[in-house]
Amino acid sequence: MNVPHGEHEGRTARVIPISAAPSFEESEPMARLLAFLERRVRGDYEVDEFGYDAELTDKVVLELIRPLYNRWFRVETREREHVPDDSGALIVANHSGTLPMDALMLQVAMHDEVGRPLRLLGADLVYQLPVLSHLARKTGHTLACPEDADRLLRKGEVVGVFPEGFKGVGKPYSERYKLQRFGRGGFVSSAIRAGVPIVPTAIVGAEEIYPKIGDLRLVARMLGLPYLPITPFFPLLGPLGLVPLPSKWMIEFGEPIRTDEFEPAAADDPMLVFNLTDHVREVIQQLLNELRLRRGHAFPPFL
Repeated sequence: MNVPHGEHEGRTARVIPISAAPSFEESEPMARLLAFLERRVRGDYEVDEFGYDAELTDKVVLELIRPLYNRWFRVETREREHVPDDSGALIVANHSGTLPMDALMLQVAMHDEVGRPLRLLGADLVYQLPVLSHLARKTGHTLACPEDADRLLRKGEVVGVFPEGFKGVGKPYSERYKLQRFGRGGFVSSAIRAGVPIVPTAIVGAEEIYPKIGDLRLVARMLGLPYLPITPFFPLLGPLGLVPLPSKWMIEFGEPIRTDEFEPAAADDPMLVFNLTDHVREVIQQLLNELRLRRGHAFPPFL
């Protein structure tokens, strides 16, 4: 069509390049996020009998802590084939780090490297704190008691336990990578009753994130905490001292220890349980010693 000269004089055509329009690939994550939020608001999601919310765990919680796993601690996972693909198992690991960051990293390793969710058994203190208790249940954790452990293992779940408890996570830096006592071996009894293998697991790297050099015992007692650590940076630097040091982490799953060769009644034999508990502890200590040598320096230069 011919336009008379001067009819559009003074007007400037505004051209929008096609590349400036949002592509389908760019809008898809936002659409998924909106759909996720809409389902949560409607209550259209599932939890199991323990309160485990798989969708929230996979899409929110693990997404938030995955950068720590991949970039900050640069976790390397070894011998993942020792974890069964589709049957119950009990992961027994060392515990350390002043704050239980190793539990979170182990959960990411199980999800991303092994391809199975980890149902962790937590201490009583976790379930005495309102917000933390709710979040722990949502992410698949439950109370460290024989009843819950037995039910999960019989369902074919992979259950994780840290037998050292607060004795391990709160030990001083001078005792790093030295396993503490494993308690009465309740985890062994649960494995025997369910007939599932015990997978001894070593975690190297957590000991260096918050080097504990002291303890504010009086303040901890007033707050109802097992300890309140003093590190080179906390409480001196305040909240900044809570940033974990970027140590290099390695997680290794040891060869499974079978329990299906025992009768379920053997779970009540204290001598058998004690001997097997001691054996698991020795295996983990040996794995730790070897893995520390393999890892080398805790703070290798960043590439």
